[in-house]
Amino acid sequence: MKNAILAIGFLCTFIASAQSGTELIDVVKGEYTKAAQLQDFEANVNTASYDLLYHKLQFEVDPAKNYIKGEVTTEFRTLENTDKIVFDLSDNLEVASVTTTDEELAFTHENNELTITFAKGLCEDATEKVTITYEGTPKVNKDGNGFITTTHNNTPSLYTLSEPYGSREWWPCKQDLNDKIDQIDVIITAPKAYKSVSNGMIISEQTNGDFVTTHWQHNYPIPSYLIGMAVTNYEVFSQTIENNGESFDIVNYVYPESREKAEEYTKVTVEMMNLFQDLFGDYPFKDEKYGHAEFAYGGGMEHSTISFMGNFSRSLIAHELAHQWFGNKVTCDSWNDIWLNEGFATYLSGLVEDHFDGEQDFINWKRGKIADITTSRNGSVYVEDEKLANVGRIFSSRLTYNKGAMVIHMLRKKLGDDVFFQGIRNYLNDEELAYGYANTDQLKVHLEKESGENLTEFFNDWIYGEGYPSYDVAWYQSGKDDVNIRVNQAQSNRKVAYFEMNVPFLVVGIEGEKKLITLDNTFNGQEFTLSVGFEIADIVFDPQYDLISRNNTIGIDIEAVADLEIKPTLTDTTRKTTAISTEK
Repeated sequence: MKNAILAIGFLCTFIASAQSGTELIDVVKGEYTKAAQLQDFEANVNTASYDLLYHKLQFEVDPAKNYIKGEVTTEFRTLENTDKIVFDLSDNLEVASVTTTDEELAFTHENNELTITFAKGLCEDATEKVTITYEGTPKVNKDGNGFITTTHNNTPSLYTLSEPYGSREWWPCKQDLNDKIDQIDVIITAPKAYKSVSNGMIISEQTNGDFVTTHWQHNYPIPSYLIGMAVTNYEVFSQTIENNGESFDIVNYVYPESREKAEEYTKVTVEMMNLFQDLFGDYPFKDEKYGHAEFAYGGGMEHSTISFMGNFSRSLIAHELAHQWFGNKVTCDSWNDIWLNEGFATYLSGLVEDHFDGEQDFINWKRGKIADITTSRNGSVYVEDEKLANVGRIFSSRLTYNKGAMVIHMLRKKLGDDVFFQGIRNYLNDEELAYGYANTDQLKVHLEKESGENLTEFFNDWIYGEGYPSYDVAWYQSGKDDVNIRVNQAQSNRKVAYFEMNVPFLVVGIEGEKKLITLDNTFNGQEFTLSVGFEIADIVFDPQYDLISRNNTIGIDIEAVADLEIKPTLTDTTRKTTAISTEK
């Protein structure tokens, strides 16, 4: 009953928050469905004794049958002296044998664990290889995870969906966020009426009677949840990324009935790819491919080199492509830090709005995000330990996606484009993080190193802290050129004493002059005097929606004006107003 209550509670949260931004509906709904397994999963300490080096995954499947035959060869290095190795594998699958190169090994299979015993034992730092042969009917997961057979247009189709813990439903693996496999081969045998899709690049396709065997190879480190397989009667078309003489393909696998629309909608992927490469460095898997595979699901899944797509909306294409850098090249090392995957992917979809549609659409995008973020006074971007059991909290559209994205934007505004983007590229290219795992503090270190700034206060307030500020701003003009501004702030949550932040304003002159200014506000009642060079008609708070805040007011400092015994040079309407709500 507890699981049902959690699921229903999050679905209500999702519906409410999704209404503020339709571009996230497919994405977050999909994440919720994928993530429901978190409720029943605890990290398996028994799989921590070895380091995965290689998987050779060989599958025999038929999309018309919910059944799999598999042979998985795994090479690993032991991290301690041991006589046992454990893999995660669903009890629904029956293991026929476990062998090494020269002997058959004893094993037990219960409680979704396959335990393999080495009679002679294994020494620390030893390298060994085992082959597991198994078959069976994968468990039908009520949340749509694992190994799925379905139909489209009355044609059988098969796909896998393993984030976060669905891999064990169809192959023996290690599911924790602590070990990436250095290299994989995925070899799929299916009826020749179908095409089989997986990670990396095609090595070969061989027909044998009524069956075709497709060999895929991926030569970059990958966690188990990013390995995917899809099989149906796909049609294939490609676009090419020139990439300064190092071209690679975007290969699209789509249903025949979807091809015409898919060819039109996926054209934007080329320009998105070029945009992201310009900002964040080369596509992380350029030696292989990028691509899309259509599947019967209400969202997307960013498998390395091949995103599975429930539709081809521009926002979904952008989000899943962004994950190839943020989530696939560098993966969050715990669900506490999931914003490093989802916040960045969401922000990059906003950069696509800016690039394709212009500044005003990007402003509207930010405005929608802020409106959603501030629907509650509470909640941090970072997922606290005590909330990890709540799937809705981990994949919260308001906090993980939207607030994560806007905090990234605020870091960009604080540091400036040159420093921010270089700091992010440094983070992605760090030898300790690239194609590995990262946490929030490691991102912070790179941004601090590039900027020379101490960002502890910022991260404490905006990543680990909760809530948002509300500003009360008063201003007056003491002379023709100078303006005086006083900033006060209230906080929606007591966990943040004060949101120290750069606060932007648009100063508007009586003859139409405009000047953007930014004030580094660090304490309540802080006063600023600066020259603008013209008589002021109005000052607008945060005109481009660069700052998470709500219920702000700004107006003339009447007491200061009275003390100066001058009359403010304002329009009649503004002259009568002491405080103007920004409705933000």
